[in-house]
Parts: sequence; C-alpha cells; structure tokens
Amino acid sequence: MLKSMTGYGEGTAESAAWKIRAEVKTVNQRYLDIAFHTPKLLNAEEAHMRDTIKQTVARGKLDLFLTVEDLREKSVNIRVNRTLAQAYQQALNEMSDLLRVTRPDDVATIASYPDVLTAEEQTSFDGGEAVLDEALGKALAALDDMRKTEGANLETDFLHRIDTLATFVEKLKKLAPEIVANYRERLKSTVAELLAAEDIDETRIIEETALYADKVNFTEEVVRLESHFAQFRQIIAEADGPVGRKLDFLIQEMNREANTIGSKCQSAEAAQTVVDMKSEIEKLREQVQNIE
Repeated sequence: MLKSMTGYGEGTAESAAWKIRAEVKTVNQRYLDIAFHTPKLLNAEEAHMRDTIKQTVARGKLDLFLTVEDLREKSVNIRVNRTLAQAYQQALNEMSDLLRVTRPDDVATIASYPDVLTAEEQTSFDGGEAVLDEALGKALAALDDMRKTEGANLETDFLHRIDTLATFVEKLKKLAPEIVANYRERLKSTVAELLAAEDIDETRIIEETALYADKVNFTEEVVRLESHFAQFRQIIAEADGPVGRKLDFLIQEMNREANTIGSKCQSAEAAQTVVDMKSEIEKLREQVQNIE
C-alpha cells in the first residue's frame, strides 16, 4: 500500500499523575527529519520517541508537538541563599550601630527580604513514560491512517496516468510505419521531379528509405517504456514499505525514453504525441514527490 508523506494525527492519554496530548504533522522531505516541540521535562525521552516514530514514518518532515499536565501534588524545596542572608544581617547590624537602634534578632525579618528564600518545585517524569507512549502511539496511528488514505488516492491517479501514457505509446507504434511510408513517397516524388526524363532507380529509393527507417526507428525506446510501465504497476501493487524513490527513478527513465523518441520522430503528429506524453510524465513526477 502506498503512503503519502503528508498527514496529521493526534492522541491523548491520561493517568492519575499525568495527562499528555501529542500532535504530529508531516510534509514532503527527501529524508526523515524530526523536529520536537516539547517541554524540557521530556528532553531525556527524545531518543526513545525518535525510535518510536521511525517504526511508522520512514520519510518526510515531521513535527511533534507535546503538551504535558502534571496532575501530582507538587513537591517543593525551599532553598536558602546563605550568602545573601548573611549580607543582609551584616548590613542591618551596621545600620543598628550607626543609628543606635536595636539590632534585629528575628530570623523571619531577614527571611522576608528578596531572594533570601526561593521555592523550587521538584520536577521529574517518573511514571509518565507509559502515558507518553500511549499518546504518541495514538497520534502516529491516526497519522498513518491519513497517509494511507491519501496514498490510495494517489495510487488511483498514478494508474490512470500510466494507462494514459500507454495509450500514447500505442499511438506512436501505429505512427511508426506511416512515418517511413510517407518519407518513401516524398522521396520518390522528389526524385521523379528531378529525373523526369529518366528512369527512377527504385533500388536506390529502397536503400534511402531503409536508412531513414533505421534513423527514425524508436522501437527500443517503446519497448523500454512499456517495461517501465509494467514495473511501475508492479511496484505499486506489491508496495509494503517506502517506494517513492523507486517510482521517481522509473519516471526519470520514462522521461529519458520520451526525449529520445522526440529526437527521432519526423512527424508533426508523433511530435505532438511526445509533447503530450512528456506533460503527463511531469504530472506523474510531481505526484510521486509526495509518496513515502
């Protein structure tokens, strides 16, 4: 099954201690590029999350957004800035001596001054790993479903375009003998005009026609194109992983064969058919850029 590289998924999981919401968005990219938009609390989990994502996504630019709610009762530490407290006490004592007033002997007085006491919340992700895995798993599953749906739509479009290209090739195959026959008649007419009073050497005309036929023969290119079409269909039918690069390579080869045919064909109708074929190949190439 083909997968698009564009998609979106979200998932939420909750326990008594944690509630986590995950969102994943993907767009086209030649290689897998993961960007984390998560709280610092989850920095240590990035390697694990990266491995989890790789099990579902092989190519594309992926953005992961995580929001985390800590439902636990907060554990707080009170930090004493001893240097600052001593500095306040020394300054107060100096002011007491200078102003001849009673020195403060209440620790609460010094504790009330700015930055002497600082409340620090204890932060850890203990017990949150399973909730994270569940939320991320749900988001990736939703993403995968969307990418498969879009991939199925693209597959239908691909097969339609390959059928269209095959029709163009059949048209070229029918035009090939007509091109040679028309050339033979033109050559015969031209020679007849130049040698109106003399007999025409039919053997020479046959030789020239044979040389021309060999020059404009695009049978090999047609055979290779039909082989590429068959391979394209087979890759799509048997896809069980990333196949975008294989399809892209085949399209490059199709374009190469079309260019060669275009340089050989000496017919306005054949030339127009090649132009139409190249236009269809380019549309196919653009769509394949979105396949994983």
